[in-house]
Amino acid sequence: MDAPEHGWLTLVRVVGVMLGVATILELGLYWAECSLPNHRVPLQLVPVLLRLIPAVAGFVVLIKSRAIADWISNILDD
Repeated sequence: MDAPEHGWLTLVRVVGVMLGVATILELGLYWAECSLPNHRVPLQLVPVLLRLIPAVAGFVVLIKSRAIADWISNILDD
């Protein structure tokens, strides 16, 4: 793997990890918002599932990172 391809692979993996981290932060914020002492509300399934979509995308990006990095490298080489 050449240096530019390795750089693209690293960038793609960082994006995948950041999607996972952003999801964890968003779920923590939602949990904290639902746990406020002034107005407690139970956690609901649909908002949690909607907030998990970026994590699923992040895992897909991590699994397919080599293919995505090759694709980006091929697009930019032409």
